Amino acid sequence: MPEHCAAYCCANRRTIANRGRGITFHKFPKDKDMRKKWEVALRREGFTASESSVICSEHCKQDEFDRTGQIVRLRDGVIPSIFSFPVHLQRPEKGRTTSTSRKAEESLSVAPQDDPEASHSQPQPNDDHSYVSPASPTALKARLNEALARVESLERERKNAMAREKRAETTVRTLLGDLREKNLINEELKEA
Repeated sequence: MPEHCAAYCCANRRTIANRGRGITFHKFPKDKDMRKKWEVALRREGFTASESSVICSEHCKQDEFDRTGQIVRLRDGVIPSIFSFPVHLQRPEKGRTTSTSRKAEESLSVAPQDDPEASHSQPQPNDDHSYVSPASPTALKARLNEALARVESLERERKNAMAREKRAETTVRTLLGDLREKNLINEELKEA
């Protein structure tokens, strides 16, 4: 029986056609706390994941996957976050609540163009070096998070590559040992 994605209004099924499109399916975590977070993220009233419940890869960001091995896996701690909910299930964005954050937000707003004194009192951004850092703190934080995720991904890939290299070395040593025991190796290679 084909498996269906458990996300709200997602019609993806585990089929050969979807596999060809690069869609992968992932079981709900066994850890009860993480499983509950996944269930809450789906926003399906009364939904409880079963042992066979799955969610498709279209509900996670690309950097949340570990593609270093033969099997595509979700990284530890990932909670699916990409959904197209109907209006009644969407959550409104919360505004700033502390006075400090409101002041910071107000200071980031642009001065009105009809007031020439206001434009002279504030320093104008230098467009020559706008590539150095984003204009807003949220964009800067997003870039930092992307960079940290990339570093984590590269560290994991490096670790996996080192483990593969170690396994290959062990295999070669074992094969050479077997060949030495059976006297199927010449003198030059025996010393290696």
